Amino acid sequence: MNNIKNTRSICPECLKALDAIIYEEDGKVFIKKTCPEHGLFNELYWSDYEHYVRAEKLRFDGEGLSNPRTEKKEGCPLDCGICPQHKSHTALAIIDVTNRCNLTCPVCFANATAAGYVYEPTKEQIYGMLENLRANKPVPATALQFSGGEPTIRKDLPDFIRKAKELGFSHVEVNTNGLRISQSEEYAKELKDAGASTIYLQFDGLTSDVYKFIRGIDLLDIKMKAIENLRKAGLTSVVLVVTLVKGVNDSQLGDIINFAAKNFDVIRCINVQPVSLCGRLPQQDREKMRITITDFMKNVEEQTNGTIKASDFYPVPTVAPIAKAIGALKDRRYIEFTAHPHCGMATYLLMEDDKIIPITQLANVDKFVEVMTKVCELAAKGNKTAAKLRLAGAIRYVKFGFLRKYVLGVLTKGDYKSLGDLQRKSLLLASMHFMDPYNFDLERVEQCLIHYAVPDGRIIPFCTMNSIHRQEVEKKLGIPIKEWKEQHKVEITQTF
Repeated sequence: MNNIKNTRSICPECLKALDAIIYEEDGKVFIKKTCPEHGLFNELYWSDYEHYVRAEKLRFDGEGLSNPRTEKKEGCPLDCGICPQHKSHTALAIIDVTNRCNLTCPVCFANATAAGYVYEPTKEQIYGMLENLRANKPVPATALQFSGGEPTIRKDLPDFIRKAKELGFSHVEVNTNGLRISQSEEYAKELKDAGASTIYLQFDGLTSDVYKFIRGIDLLDIKMKAIENLRKAGLTSVVLVVTLVKGVNDSQLGDIINFAAKNFDVIRCINVQPVSLCGRLPQQDREKMRITITDFMKNVEEQTNGTIKASDFYPVPTVAPIAKAIGALKDRRYIEFTAHPHCGMATYLLMEDDKIIPITQLANVDKFVEVMTKVCELAAKGNKTAAKLRLAGAIRYVKFGFLRKYVLGVLTKGDYKSLGDLQRKSLLLASMHFMDPYNFDLERVEQCLIHYAVPDGRIIPFCTMNSIHRQEVEKKLGIPIKEWKEQHKVEITQTF
């Protein structure tokens, strides 16, 4: 056993913060902690030590918010709000507009049926949360996701989208199971006309059995109809969101990639999320179910016959020096993706003559990032002329002329449109492994850049919201299901 580092975690049963050790054994990485009351917990963290080390080398720490909303009192993860200890600002904000849903998926952690109460912020509360996120310093939140439950169950969702755009959110996406969109092309168009940038579509596979296992019902035709309605409505930015479950759909990654490539006119990204393990599960059961980011990467390599290799994937903070460098040259701040290096891995895929080409074959990513880091350092010291010369030189590491054109646009303009132009010419393939209480690492929490806004003014990192704070936040505003039904005279699953 090789100890890598000490960290802090939580007990999966009482949720108390504990000292923990991350260590390597037999080429895998584990996290181990002991609760005085509930005993030892030993959990797989990353299933490949070499990729763990490679990701660690591309760490890029951020600086958090200059206007945190809570004080440091009890320590991480109890002070979430965001507290001064947090090291990343908001790259993607989430607002849950309801916990009602028109499905009852077995894997869901955020629905009214499971909770026993309805949580549904008022329009005024949602507008207040939007304003709070835009008040972030030094960088206001610019990307937003409306989530739930099922957000399309609320008839005022288009109003929320319009308000978000009015307040300055350049990117607004809707996280949906696609059921309502599949029923109405007009509704898809309504979301587009309101200003929705992207539809974040739950999409677990290409066979009926996958949906029956993960969602409790066959949804395959509904997913296909939703994509077709979005295409007809002209909403051509769809993210396929795959909840990855070991032994259920991990053999379908290659097929999903091919499906996205064939539907490249509307699909912009595949985001794979290894399932989080909640509730009390014996270690033997967890070992059967646990799947990690590196398992995902290796499965992709195997299922694409090496077209996309595990080495083509890079950790999220790889792009942070680019945003930092452009910002330093333009005397402004951009969103910096300073996530923990072990939170997620991604690659861009370009399409040429019906072939899938990873960006690593067309650009020397390591050299490019190395130069951008130097550009950032020079600009920060006031040497902008030297920094601009370095910036111009960085483009030589992008070999393909078509790609060079779009990368150059991002570097010189640094705006949302330029980034969108690049995104429309490529397919982002990513995996983000959200933590559960078993593999919880507080170092990752402190660098989280996906944040929930809640009605009481706090802004809470994703994994602490779902593992620790959700029940307390929602119960404060929640109404028991029976009482809610009596007030509204409809079922909790009904769209109105």
